[in-house]
Amino acid sequence: MRLFSIFAAIIVGALIYGFVLERDQIAALFAADSASEAVANGEDTPTEGKPDATKVRVVAVRSTARRVDTSVVVRGQTEADRQVELLAQTTGQVISDPLKKGAFVEQDEILCRLDPGTRDANLAEAVARLAEARAQVPSAEAQVPSAQAAVEEARARVLEANARLREAQINSNAASRLSEEGFASQTRVAQTEAEVEGARAQIVSAEAGLKAAQSGLESAAAGIEAARAGVESAQASVASAKKEIDNLTISAPFSGLLESDTAELGSLLQTGGLCATVIRLDPMVLVGFVPETQVNLVERGASAVAELSSRDQVAGEVVFVSRAADETTRTFRVEVEVPNPDYLLRDGQTAEIRIEAEGKEAHLLPQSALTLNDDGMLGVRVVTQTSQAEFVPVRLLRDTPTGVLITGLPDAADVIIIGQDFVGDGVPVEPSFQELSQ
Repeated sequence: MRLFSIFAAIIVGALIYGFVLERDQIAALFAADSASEAVANGEDTPTEGKPDATKVRVVAVRSTARRVDTSVVVRGQTEADRQVELLAQTTGQVISDPLKKGAFVEQDEILCRLDPGTRDANLAEAVARLAEARAQVPSAEAQVPSAQAAVEEARARVLEANARLREAQINSNAASRLSEEGFASQTRVAQTEAEVEGARAQIVSAEAGLKAAQSGLESAAAGIEAARAGVESAQASVASAKKEIDNLTISAPFSGLLESDTAELGSLLQTGGLCATVIRLDPMVLVGFVPETQVNLVERGASAVAELSSRDQVAGEVVFVSRAADETTRTFRVEVEVPNPDYLLRDGQTAEIRIEAEGKEAHLLPQSALTLNDDGMLGVRVVTQTSQAEFVPVRLLRDTPTGVLITGLPDAADVIIIGQDFVGDGVPVEPSFQELSQ
């Protein structure tokens, strides 16, 4: 029983392989056999008006390209052109009267004002410290000339001590030679040697004084740097105090509408607390997401018309087409800007957006006419002038209730709509044409 199942499976697989992958060769073989049998029986070969047994019968339509509108239609929604939440940058009690949501505010109009507290006193203290730091700079700079003079004086002493050493050495040498010849006493020699040692001691002392003077000069220079650093620190304190006072006032960054009430009078705003939300609705932005098959039809500056859920229509132009697709939907964000001077459009309304694009020549065919070649490419099979089947790759433009619009075919083509999956390139066909309801 098991062997029978195996043999049956092998036979079924062979039949499927033959009819699916080798159908062209099988059709040609049967056609050749039929022709041979006809000749053997003495029958005439096919003539005009009679079906040709060597050709595969198919049904085709004579299609002519037409100019079609390639407008892209997407569903989207309205979105405010600008929206910002104004947050407090410091802590303080609100001392301004609140503004109600829906009110129109101008740019730089004050929305929240906070109690300054001791910030004015802090600023005055910082300014006083800055003045004190600036006063220390001249006194530090005045110490530099005296330190430089001390260095020059110390260097002169070193030179003088070196000169005395050379003189004492000369006298000592002379005294030693005279003593050897008996013209000088040992006392004179000892005295000159003592003068040499004294000169050397003066050099050591002078060099120590020079180092001390140089250290004093470096200290004076460091004092200047410290005074200047104190000035910069005081300036930073003043700037920080002024910025803290500036943060007490929260203003509208642009003209728009209040989407929320401003902070209540007497409430305590912490750093990061919400003062108000401001939105700008003129112009309004319509946002839609275009599939990747149509994104190349949309260009910046293209005209667009949108119909809202309220049946109102607005017109504008495309101002943005995303270059990166959404990772989840594989669609591209498109933004259309429309005027909204009367604020009739609201943020978040549903809209059907029709974006104009350049028209194209396309054929309207039944969806069943589409097929795939061995490489998986989408296309249709047409009847050539020599009555042979030929695969032509096409590009799907869009679906319609009566069929699909495709491009890639010549202006006129005989397209096989029935039997295209049973013939391959170069197979002789005998088409019977039918009218295509368009």
